[in-house]
Amino acid sequence: MDLAMILEAALSPQPDERKGAEQRLDEMQQAPQHPVSLFQIIVDSSNCNMPIRQVAAIHFKNLIAKNWTKISLDHKELLRNHILLFLPQLPPLLRSQLGECLKTIIHSDYPHHFPHLLDWIILNLQDHHHVHSSLFVLRILSRKYEFKSDDERTPIYRVVEDTFPLLLNIFNSFLQIPNPSIELADLIKLISKIFWSSIYLEVPKVLFDQNVFNAWMVLFLNVLERPVPLEGQPADPELRKSWGWWKVKKWTVHILNRLYTRFGDLKLHNLENKAFAQMFQKHYAGKILDCYLNLLNVIRVGGYLPDRVINLVLQYLSNSISKNSMYTALQPRLDVLLFEIVFPLMCFNDNDQKLWDEDPHEYVRKGYDIIEDLYSPKTASLDFVSELIRKRGKDNLHNFIQFTVEIFKRYDEAPAEYKPYRQKDGALLAIGALCDKLKQTEPYKSELEHMLVQHVFPEFSSPVGHLRAKAAWVAGQYAHINFSDQNNFRKALQCVVCGMRDPELPVRIDSVFALRSFVEACKDLNEIRPILPQLLDEFFKLMNEIENEDLVFTLETIVDKFGEEMAPYALGLCQNLAATFWRCMNTTEADDEADDPGALAAVGCLRAISTILESVSSLPQLFVQIEPALLPIMRRMLTTDGQEVFEEVLEIVSYMTFFSPTISLDMWSLWPLMMEALADWAIDFFSNILVPLDNYISRGTAHFLICKEPDYQQSLWNMISSVMGDKNMEDNDIEPAPKLIEVVFLNCKGQVDQWVEPYLRITVERLHRTEKSHLKCLLMQVIADALYYNAPLTLSILQKLGVTSEIFTLWFNMLQGVKKNGVRANFKREHDKKVCCLGLTSLLALPAGQLPGDALGQVFRATLDLLVAYKDQVAEAAKEEEAEDDDDDDMDDFQTDDEDEDDNGSDKEMGIDAEDGDEADSSKFTKLAEQTKTFRPNDEDDDDSDDDFSDDEELHSPIDEVDPFVFFVDTMKVMQSSDPLGFQNLTQTLEFSYQALANGVAQHAELRRGETEKEKLEKSSATIDS
Repeated sequence: MDLAMILEAALSPQPDERKGAEQRLDEMQQAPQHPVSLFQIIVDSSNCNMPIRQVAAIHFKNLIAKNWTKISLDHKELLRNHILLFLPQLPPLLRSQLGECLKTIIHSDYPHHFPHLLDWIILNLQDHHHVHSSLFVLRILSRKYEFKSDDERTPIYRVVEDTFPLLLNIFNSFLQIPNPSIELADLIKLISKIFWSSIYLEVPKVLFDQNVFNAWMVLFLNVLERPVPLEGQPADPELRKSWGWWKVKKWTVHILNRLYTRFGDLKLHNLENKAFAQMFQKHYAGKILDCYLNLLNVIRVGGYLPDRVINLVLQYLSNSISKNSMYTALQPRLDVLLFEIVFPLMCFNDNDQKLWDEDPHEYVRKGYDIIEDLYSPKTASLDFVSELIRKRGKDNLHNFIQFTVEIFKRYDEAPAEYKPYRQKDGALLAIGALCDKLKQTEPYKSELEHMLVQHVFPEFSSPVGHLRAKAAWVAGQYAHINFSDQNNFRKALQCVVCGMRDPELPVRIDSVFALRSFVEACKDLNEIRPILPQLLDEFFKLMNEIENEDLVFTLETIVDKFGEEMAPYALGLCQNLAATFWRCMNTTEADDEADDPGALAAVGCLRAISTILESVSSLPQLFVQIEPALLPIMRRMLTTDGQEVFEEVLEIVSYMTFFSPTISLDMWSLWPLMMEALADWAIDFFSNILVPLDNYISRGTAHFLICKEPDYQQSLWNMISSVMGDKNMEDNDIEPAPKLIEVVFLNCKGQVDQWVEPYLRITVERLHRTEKSHLKCLLMQVIADALYYNAPLTLSILQKLGVTSEIFTLWFNMLQGVKKNGVRANFKREHDKKVCCLGLTSLLALPAGQLPGDALGQVFRATLDLLVAYKDQVAEAAKEEEAEDDDDDDMDDFQTDDEDEDDNGSDKEMGIDAEDGDEADSSKFTKLAEQTKTFRPNDEDDDDSDDDFSDDEELHSPIDEVDPFVFFVDTMKVMQSSDPLGFQNLTQTLEFSYQALANGVAQHAELRRGETEKEKLEKSSATIDS
């Protein structure tokens, strides 16, 4: 059967025939001649019908994407040349498939293996029959460099220099054609996209020539100003926004916005760019502003503009507000813009009503989807008003509030059938969006409660659904204000809770969203406690009806607020959340959309489950009941199916393995899944996987040691040796590995002798090629842990490996290392010092003669120094904790002003003076700066993160109960009784300063012994009481 017949069979309605053909095609992929054979069918219009050519094109595209690097050089050359040769002749369906092939080839081969591509483009740009195909290819080429920076952009410079003069002439000639066709719009759109890709990250040098840049700007402004042809415009709004001439308008606005926001900033440090910015600001920014205002005027008089164009234009205007010259130009037309264009865009409209009635789920999705915000005129209008009031509040806030008050007044006075429902919706939206400003500004701040009572509360019972929804949302925005009458807070809360049972879905969702704010703001949980079961019922009804992450966020807030009180509901909550999670995952897999709300809701479900588990962590028996509901999620999502939620699932595994009374065999079945993931694709999650692995070893030690099917000890060794032996892995990536070795040595003391040598061997090997000081410390701590585990065994292994002297020399050098400011350079955390203390002290307990006298003295001195440093650090941490508690009390009344932060930060960074005059008290910021400074490390050149200073509070260790001072003193007592001569020699040869230190440590040890006994008594009596 020849290739054409196989391709035809791949179109067969018979499943068996189709499957057999697809299998044959897969087998043929490895044949050297196969790519060329497929291409011959694609271009063979005489002997092959279009469906077969299409199937060939799709298979060819997939083959090139997957195997281009494996194709022979001769065939590559042949295919590159023939794709360019036939591209102009092919119909659009086939051309688009070959375009994808060209994208792969250009990304792989240009410029080094495809040097004649640019010559082909230049030649064909000058042939009017081939202009479309040359623009098509140039667009693919320019897009390769759209996001490239610095040296990677070099090839695009020549492309721009050689093609832009030609593009400019072609663009100009297109705009001279009277009654242009829709095909012309596609060509202008291609030119615009090429220009966009070429200037996205950097303005090409050729455009620094003002004459050249002006020629382009004249054309773009021409496109912006000329009306879109009426003839041929689709009547359907969905088709109209994608119509060629509107696409041209959109791409023109895109380009002008990019030039303005990216390159029109006068604060640019590069002198060449700064000159360009000055030229742009002086000659074009104002012209664009005028064109945009004229464009928006079309919708004021009832004309059409696509939503995306409106959104982009309003973004430009919002960016203009902070610039004095642009704001001055805007002011004469500001009232018309604000009250006759922007505000109507904020109001509920016919499209909203249609969607509300016909598809309320879609209405909710669009309302809560951040991607939709990129296209929404309503969002852009809100952003414009917010920016105007934030940056130019003195000029505009009063007028805008008066405008909304007038709307409220007209609404209240009008009879029901004539009430301006949609205008009130817009006014409420504006008031809600400006909440941060109004909550800080008098006289509005004092009137907010009255405003809610008079203008918001009545709409909870409005006959119009969208006003009930808006009332709930606005109430949520103001839930945190200080209500002078708590009955008003209660009423708002009750109305929001009632809204969760509204017949209209969007009202129910907005009510849930608002409820979160009321739960956060609630000072007396008795307001909510009696209705908690009812609330949870409503939640689950809604979660069964719609996938929305804000539902889950609110549920999380309730769980967080009520803590252990959620225990009676924990099992039901987890079961419902698990069911919702599976439903969301099924929807996501069906839709296959990266921004699908189901995917976000699924992640939210897992986060909520973690919050519930944390809230009931003191009730271990609950975990036994919850486990069956969560096991299927953990099993499935610890495989490649769960890559998008892996971190959240690992957190659940961590809770289940830490707080359950014991780790069940079902939970142990997850260990191999994590190991497989780590070996295959999940190395970036190593630090997350560390936590449950630690739990398995520390809380299920007996099973870890005894079980041989699977062999957990061998499994752990296989993983750790693979990671630590991998020369391609960065130091930072393997840090969890030595931590896991420590977990084994500390939890399995005396029970894993056979593993000490392999782990020490791999540790020493990695130490030899480690550069990062933090990893060196962790590896050295493995040796300290091994000494604490079994000092004679460890010492004999180090001697067998021939590294004893080298290791101890390095260790002592690291212990003595300090930075310029005198701070210890290594072993910075309390835990690090403690491990080293225990390891070194264990050496002192060795039988006489195993450690030479001079080495014994060195170990003794180093241990004393470490114990003193450890004591100081513990005391300093306690002092800081106490100071932080005091600061929390002092700072309770301190509030920063978001607007002031923005005005003093963002504006000045942009070189614009804050003009509202609402400056924050600088002394408060000085105080904050001083506090921040105390937590900043002094050495800026330190290559380790600040995290090195903090201990892993969430990780517990068997040595938590070991006091290093008591351990040291007890060890010295043993030495004194077993080797009195050696002890005498050691102490007598000590310098006076170390003798004083030894006495101080002994005294502190007795103090700690007493404190420890007292703590144990208190714990045991608390246990008895409970």
